[in-house]
Formats: sequence, structure tokens, C-alpha cells
Amino acid sequence: MGTFNSLSDRLGHIFSKLKNKGKLTELEVKGAMREVRIALLEADVNFGVVKDFVSKVSEKAVGEEILRSLSPAEQVINIVNEELIALMGATHSKLAVSDKPPTIIMMCGLQGAGKTTMCGKLALLLKKQGKKPLLAACDIYRPAAIKQLQVVGGSVGVPVYEQGQISPLKILKGAFEAAEKNGNDVVIIDTAGRLHIDEELMQELQAIKNTYKPHEILLTVDSMTGQDAVNVADTFNKQLDITGVLLTKLDGDTRGGAALSIKAVTGKPVKFCGIGEKMTDLEAFHPERMASRILGMGDVLTLIEKAKNAITEEDAKKLQKKIKDKSFDLNDYLDQFERMNKMGSMKDMLNMIPGLSSKLKGQDLDIDEKQIDRVKAIIRSMTNEERENPNIIKGSRRKRIANGSGTSIQEVNSLLKQFEQTKEMMRRMTSGGMRGGRMRMPF
Repeated sequence: MGTFNSLSDRLGHIFSKLKNKGKLTELEVKGAMREVRIALLEADVNFGVVKDFVSKVSEKAVGEEILRSLSPAEQVINIVNEELIALMGATHSKLAVSDKPPTIIMMCGLQGAGKTTMCGKLALLLKKQGKKPLLAACDIYRPAAIKQLQVVGGSVGVPVYEQGQISPLKILKGAFEAAEKNGNDVVIIDTAGRLHIDEELMQELQAIKNTYKPHEILLTVDSMTGQDAVNVADTFNKQLDITGVLLTKLDGDTRGGAALSIKAVTGKPVKFCGIGEKMTDLEAFHPERMASRILGMGDVLTLIEKAKNAITEEDAKKLQKKIKDKSFDLNDYLDQFERMNKMGSMKDMLNMIPGLSSKLKGQDLDIDEKQIDRVKAIIRSMTNEERENPNIIKGSRRKRIANGSGTSIQEVNSLLKQFEQTKEMMRRMTSGGMRGGRMRMPF
């Protein structure tokens, strides 16, 4: 997750200096805390939140038993980790579910924050959990807002209820009738946004809230706007008493202050975060995992979840059988790349591995994600016969494949060589483990 890279680097540098000293004095801890304070402010964390955070950590970190312990630096890092988790809300805050369907989720936010797209991402996530969502188009002012929701709904296979530009309260009456008729157990309301907060917008949102009493009022904010995002969340919360926040663009090159400030300022949790442009790029927000990432400790639980979503147990067994039977071909190889794509970028995945993430800090990892696309293009340019039996791919076929994929003959040769190496490595792994073998990625 790109958001916290610079903060993570700064904290890593501060703590490595502490570790080098062995025993610590109160003065050294306080000096480190001053640096932590500056790092958090530069990450655009709210000033009041930083002051409170540093005060809590300092108070605990200069205790006698910490300073006299065998590894005081580790103890200090542990305290920072605990306080970061507490700052972001201690535990993952789940969505409310109504005893009597439908569960009503009211989505709100300013224009440009990504609210309509987030409606679709949330609908897809709920659909994967076995729910049957319905999207209700109640943004009646913005040109093409209804059309945008229909496109978003269509892309995730979720129906959209709309009645054009009439009163949102009337639209919702029809939406709930449609939900009852079609067995939709979740209604996600896409409400109107504005370029800025105004009285008229709030009155309309309050009318929807008072009439239909949603179980969740979720505010979408753009994490790239930093403290502006926190101020927007605070204002919406005071007017509407929101139940949670959805942060978009948490994968961007932003300083991440919003994620660390929102809970402390509003008292309301971040429930989900958008981590990319694909409709599947929505993650539940886990404070303990986020703290772990910030401190360079990796995030193995999220990595496991991503892997489970990308490959089922049945798929894994089929793959193992193919390797054993020596029937693993280029179709299967392509399939593995498609699954890797579902898990996100290679750099993000490596940063989730504990221990490895801190070792990779400051290194410019030479992982060219576009090269993976070129590998896929080469395989897609082959006939099915060639994919099933790569041995037949000789001179003229290699030239045709290179032309068809917009690559060079050398790249085709390299892919075929890497495929054979991967096959051999997989065969060794399934027949008694690796002996000095080294896995190389085919890019």
C-alpha cells in the first residue's frame, strides 16, 4: 500500500537508531518521540491527534520496567504499535445487518470523492458474501450520475433502481418495493454529492435518514485530500451522525494522515478502504494490520485472504495434480498470472511479508508490472495446440507469436525458457522439496 511508505520509512529510521543503542535513557526516548511527532505531522496527521498520541506513547515508554528491560527499543516499538492500533479504532468495525431485510446502507460524500464507484465496490463485496444487493439511484442533480451508477452496477452484476430526476424519497419508496418483490436483502443508496458542503445537501440527506432510518450511513472521503478529508468527515458526522467512513485512493502516493486521524477526530471508524481502480479493490479496514504495515512488519493475514480469494482449495488440488501428471501447460501458466493479478501488485504483496517488507525499504524493486502483461500477451498470441505443447514452437511460429503480441522473438524465447524452469521447479517442490533450487519470476 503506497500511502504509508514515507511515514513507514521515517519511523523505521527512528527505531533503527534506538535499536543500535541497546539500553535507553529517558532522554533518548523523548528525543525519538520528538522525531515521531514530526514524522506524523509530515504525514498530515491532525495536530491534536499527534499531540495526544505522542503524549500517550511517551508516558508508557519512559516507565522504569521498559528502560531496564533486555530490549527497550523493541518495547518502545511495541507501545507505538499498540497506540497506532488504538488510534485507528482497535478492531475491524463490521457492517450492521438488519434482523428484518433489507439492510439499508446510505452512501454519502462530496463530488469527486468516488462515492458512486464505492457503491459498486461495496455491492460486489456483499454479493461475494452471499447477499443480494440493490443499488438505488438518488443522486438526481449531477449530470449523468444515474447513468454512471447503472454502468457501475452493470460491471458488478448488481441491479440499479432509478426513476430519473424525481424526489429521492419517492425513488426510495419504489426501490424498497422492488427490493421486497425481488428478494434484495441489501439496499445501497447513492445520494447526491456537492462540490462543497451546503445546507440544502444536508437537509436532503437528513430527510432520507429520518424517513428510512438506514442501518449504516457511510461517508466516502478521498484520502489524498489529507486533513480536508478529516474536516469533511467531522462536518458530515456532526450533521448526520454517520456510522463509518470509506477511504478511497489509499493506494495512492499520499501521506495517509486521514486514515490515522478520522477515528480520533470523529469517533467513527474507517470501515473499508479503496486500494486500487478495479471493482474488486476494496478491503475491510483492520487497524492492527494497518499498524503492522506502517511499522514495516508486513501484513500476512491480508496476503492470505487475497490468496484465498484468488485460488480455491479445489483449484490448488487440480494444479497439484497437473504438475504431478506433467500436464501443466501454458494455459495453466497464463491462469496463474491471472490469479496473481487478482491479488494486486507484486510490490504490495512483497511488502505484506513479515521481515521482507523492512528489508525491502529504500530498495527500488525492479518488478516491472507491464512485463507481466507482455508475458500474458505472448501466451494469448499462441494457438491452443502451441499452449498445450510448447515443444512445437519453432522459428516461424516464434516469429508469428512475437508479431501477434507486439513483442520480440527474444522475449518469446525467454518466456518459453522460464516456463520450462518453472515447470521443473514445481515438479521438484511436489516430489520432495527444493534442494538448493531458487525460484525465479518469469519477468
